[in-house]
Amino acid sequence: MTVPPDGRPDATSVLLPGPWTHRDISANGVRLHAAEAGEGPLVLLLHGFPQFWWTWRSQLTALADAGFRAVAPDLRGYGASDKPPRGYDLPTLSADVAALVRALGEREAVLVGHDWGGLLGWTVAALQPRVVRRLVVVSMAHPRLLRAGIVERRQRRALRYALGFQVPRLPERRLTRLDDDPVADLMQRWAGPDWSRTADFAAAVDRYRAAARIPQAAYGAMEYYRWAGRSQLRPDGLRYARRMAAPVTAPTLQLHGALDPYVLPDTARGSGRYVAGAYEWRELPGVGHFPQEEAAEQVTAAIANWATV
Repeated sequence: MTVPPDGRPDATSVLLPGPWTHRDISANGVRLHAAEAGEGPLVLLLHGFPQFWWTWRSQLTALADAGFRAVAPDLRGYGASDKPPRGYDLPTLSADVAALVRALGEREAVLVGHDWGGLLGWTVAALQPRVVRRLVVVSMAHPRLLRAGIVERRQRRALRYALGFQVPRLPERRLTRLDDDPVADLMQRWAGPDWSRTADFAAAVDRYRAAARIPQAAYGAMEYYRWAGRSQLRPDGLRYARRMAAPVTAPTLQLHGALDPYVLPDTARGSGRYVAGAYEWRELPGVGHFPQEEAAEQVTAAIANWATV
């Protein structure tokens, strides 16, 4: 890990070694870093908050062994990708993903998204359907259901932390201070009880805490939430919500932890109403908000089987 004189990691700190290669890819006017492994049909793995590409470490290697080309990018604003001052709305991010698929030399991909990556997966499938061969959504309701879920007391309470992210500058300061630990606090609250007591969980917290302290990474992460919050009653947000009524035609698998305290299973369970193609809902017992890490083998097998059909 590279640590400059001010004690904060730089973007090279996420270029972790392993049975994958790191590369930079130009897509939609930004440079996106990605880790890649294997050859075969493209499986694009999109991370959420507070993570970066490394959350898919188990899936990268296992999918490569199963005969797929697995690519896990850092989304705009995260990790070693560009961190521009704007472009953190879901329509722009979906254009990033569509351009990334084309830049990788493919016309379509199996899209797998967790958390914000899941919202992005739903969005790409609705707005850029030609690039999505099949869709796997992990721990995220369809955007219209999530929007509607805010009026329900339990889901509103689960999302209340996001209200604090709407304040300018302060959330970034908290994420980058050495004497505060919101990343560990959020992960402890969102993870299932079995994983949160393991050494793997502690190592993951250290990785994500360090990645949040890369210059401008905290700003990028908070801008996702700020757009989502502030667009609710703005023309761009209302236009996005209307466009997301379009049915998803890609066959869609939805994986959700039964103990997810952030996006409640009851909120996400009805997402199939927005899917016109084949659809399957699977609830994972004993799992919280991070199935790809909490139940890595189970999630990898589900992705590989769905992508093979």
